[in-house]
Amino acid sequence: SKLGYELASAITIESRLIGVHQNFAPVADINNNPLNPVINTRSFSESKFAVSEFVSAFILGTKLSRGIATVKHFPGHGNTEIDSHTDLPMISGDQQKVFENELCPCIQVINNGVQAVMVGHLEVPAYDTLPATLSKNIITNLLINTLEFEGLVVTDAMNMNAIINYNSYSPEEIVVLAVKA
Repeated sequence: SKLGYELASAITIESRLIGVHQNFAPVADINNNPLNPVINTRSFSESKFAVSEFVSAFILGTKLSRGIATVKHFPGHGNTEIDSHTDLPMISGDQQKVFENELCPCIQVINNGVQAVMVGHLEVPAYDTLPATLSKNIITNLLINTLEFEGLVVTDAMNMNAIINYNSYSPEEIVVLAVKA
């Protein structure tokens, strides 16, 4: 965890020198699916405990160097086989499984005061039929009310195919749903 702290501190100091005060990192996804095409090496570990520890240290290093850390991809993009840049991935399992696994690192860093959370374009049937970035149940009810997150909520890029190809709504309606969520 010392390395995570030092890494984040160095990144934040360098970023602030060029006027960047918010880092869209760290990735808090657990590398628990070897077929995941996008998270794999972006994850700190296959262990939810190791990810939680490293992400917490990274966030502390960012905060103490006067930067804003953004944990991502809520509620967890590790256990998928689809890259959300190309299509909408699904996180399977019931609410308890998602809560005890995918959400574990996010819960820890929310309790430790992370300043921002990035919601991923993920289908999580245990919580809603809408993608997480459009879901009031996932963002307002789970993230804000249940997990008591009080910071900045951002979405993953709105030009990713996972959300662009979501055929139920127009691009304008998708943006409105994201803001309402």
